[in-house]
Amino acid sequence: MRVVFAGTPHTALPSLQAVAGSRHELVAVVTRPDAPSGRGRRLVASPVARRAEEIGVEVLTPAHPREPSFLDRLRALAPACCPVVAYGALLPAEALAVPPHGWVNLHFSLLPAWRGAAPVQRALWAGDQVTGATTFRIVPALDAGPTYGLMTEAVRPTDTAGDLLARLADGGAELLVRTLDGIEDGTLEAREQPADGVSLAPKLTVEDAHVDWAEPAAAVDRRVRACTPAPGAWTTFGGERLKIGPVTIAADPRDLGPGELEVTKSAVHVGTATAAVRLGEVRPFGKRDMPADAWARGARVAAGTRLG
Repeated sequence: MRVVFAGTPHTALPSLQAVAGSRHELVAVVTRPDAPSGRGRRLVASPVARRAEEIGVEVLTPAHPREPSFLDRLRALAPACCPVVAYGALLPAEALAVPPHGWVNLHFSLLPAWRGAAPVQRALWAGDQVTGATTFRIVPALDAGPTYGLMTEAVRPTDTAGDLLARLADGGAELLVRTLDGIEDGTLEAREQPADGVSLAPKLTVEDAHVDWAEPAAAVDRRVRACTPAPGAWTTFGGERLKIGPVTIAADPRDLGPGELEVTKSAVHVGTATAAVRLGEVRPFGKRDMPADAWARGARVAAGTRLG
């Protein structure tokens, strides 16, 4: 089956590799245009574009997939199906109509739960114990198309969004290829999503990542892990932003108010609404990541100081 793959970030690479190595004929890749990166803000191709060039596949980078030149090229390629993983642009009806078997998206949640841009982060923040990935046919409504298959994945107690997404990206690549196989063989039929159980997963903002020390320790832990690596959990110290890496909930009780710091030779604890949490790595404004105890020594943090 002729396919055109659409994707942009590192998350899409396992699926691109799996499709390229499958029995299906990968004739092109669609990805977002080069974007500014680094301090010099020079234009850099997406991870998917770079990998496609390495394997010798045509790369299409429309500013928007409604561009007539892109639609003409897509029609000329005549794909039977277009697998999609984290492409990052809204597909117009004209593009959706080109492949007979549609655009089949790999979404990192168990639909209809967590429709939207940040399903992994929202599942972690909500405290879900199990999540997964789903393949579905794209329709104009947000992540609402009929589904083909799914995989499940247990959420581990120390998972960050980056950890969990990496496992789902690897496992989901196999699911995506199996879905394409079933579509070609006629052994898979898409089923409409149930009307109940719908939840939304909007993109996390920088303000979402601001730690609220007045929350219970478990909520603080989930927020920090959900925001790692992006957008990055943070608090304030001395009027400046302090990035916070994953924390550990203290097993022994500590009499600390929300945001109050306790500094010892080897650890830094912060009070919450319940138990204290131990800080792991932090990043002071304008500096690199460092262990919290090293930061506290260098900053000469006084007992009783509060994070904001």
